[in-house]
Amino acid sequence: MKNEETAPARGAMAIALVLVLGMTVTTLDMTVVNVAIAHLSADFAAPLATVQWVATGYSLALGAMIPLSAWLVGRFGAKRLYLTAITTFAAGSLLAGSAWSIESLIVFRVVQGFAGGLVMPVGMTILIKAADRERLGRLMSTLGLAILIGPLAGPVIGGWLIDEVSWRWMFFINLPIGALVVTLASRIFPADGPRDPRPLDVPGLLMLSPGLALLIYGLTTGGERGDFADPAALAPLLGGAALVAAFVVRASWVRHPLLDLSPFRDRAFAAGGVTMLLFVIGYFGSMLLLPLYYQVVRGESATMAGLLGIPWALASGTVTQFAGRMADKVNPARTVPLTIALAAAGFGLFAYQLSADASYWGLGVALLLIGAGGGASMMPLMTAATRRMPQDQAASASTTINLINNTSSAIGMAVASVLLSSAMAARVPVAREGGLQAVQGLSESARAQLAPALADAFQFTAVFSVAMIVLSLVPALLLPRRDQRPIGAASAPASADEVSAEAARAS
Repeated sequence: MKNEETAPARGAMAIALVLVLGMTVTTLDMTVVNVAIAHLSADFAAPLATVQWVATGYSLALGAMIPLSAWLVGRFGAKRLYLTAITTFAAGSLLAGSAWSIESLIVFRVVQGFAGGLVMPVGMTILIKAADRERLGRLMSTLGLAILIGPLAGPVIGGWLIDEVSWRWMFFINLPIGALVVTLASRIFPADGPRDPRPLDVPGLLMLSPGLALLIYGLTTGGERGDFADPAALAPLLGGAALVAAFVVRASWVRHPLLDLSPFRDRAFAAGGVTMLLFVIGYFGSMLLLPLYYQVVRGESATMAGLLGIPWALASGTVTQFAGRMADKVNPARTVPLTIALAAAGFGLFAYQLSADASYWGLGVALLLIGAGGGASMMPLMTAATRRMPQDQAASASTTINLINNTSSAIGMAVASVLLSSAMAARVPVAREGGLQAVQGLSESARAQLAPALADAFQFTAVFSVAMIVLSLVPALLLPRRDQRPIGAASAPASADEVSAEAARAS
């Protein structure tokens, strides 16, 4: 009897581990490419502004594809779509590694982005449908392993491949991992249930996907130029915001919107989504500051800056495992405000210490607190937001959560970039004339003389992250502390088979 009871749990955990492997491929790919930008510029004799599109094109394609994932799941099935996404991502990796020009590399990175945009939301849909609601937190925490592996292994693997082998292998390495994911997923993932014949909301697609792409592009451009009022950033920002707003208005009355926004009617989902929006803006905004502080103010190498950030990634990935399991026993509404407060304390300590000669040990302690607070908040927030969702809203809920995560991280990094550029320009004349690149090109002695002013600019910018994290406490306190069963459930959640049978009878 015991084996019968634990078999579904073991099956769901196996699914989660395969999803971790698939997510790791995409997270590794993003971090590895960031290390290679300078090498790609040299190999292809292309300007940095052009090479930057290797990363930007991927991000735009990824953001544009996420809204389509819920409809694709209903039309083709989650398992089939996931296998297709991983296979396409691997094919894009093969093409990217074989690129003959910077233009071809950018195109193949866009192919990777279209496939990568499906991996996380479709994977979460599979997990939500397969999971017992009482174990959803534990399974969500398992997905957090990808958050640990990517930031830790990406820069190390990327640096070694670029220095010792070739930048092409940072793409080729995805092929065996992708093949393993496809093999395991085809055997372990549950078969797809009845298809959803809902028609594609073409007007909604033409609003939301381009709108998000324009928003991300505008944010990225504004961050790079240090000015959101620059026409190159402002025009896409306004256009993207208008398209997204039009989609939201239309989705409230159209019969089959591209993305069902009804989960926001649930208090847990709405409060969790807003909390994540604010928290991620602050969290990812500060992630931009950390390596730059070590390199610009302290004169450390990129490799050393990555190593000094390990306490953050290690604490985040480790604590995530315990936080998810606790979310199955204790309502996240009771713990998330405390963990956000822990993260806020870490951010405050980090910002307070940012000086030209701050102790690395003291900064390390602050990073441990930040990582622990973030790791104990992110996955429980996802659990709190999605646990009450019925099976037929799993795809929409997971897609929306990933849209919030993806867009808010772009907002956080862009705003931090603009604030840092402005603060440096106000304090350092050379930064006013040539920006961050001019500062990075200074000699060691010149940098040392300007270090106090540069550190003050970083400290000023870090206050933004502290403020956003503290602000996220407000919606976190609105998370419901009572019944966390799926909406409409009487005593126990319906199984996937029961929901599928009911849907078939209704149709």
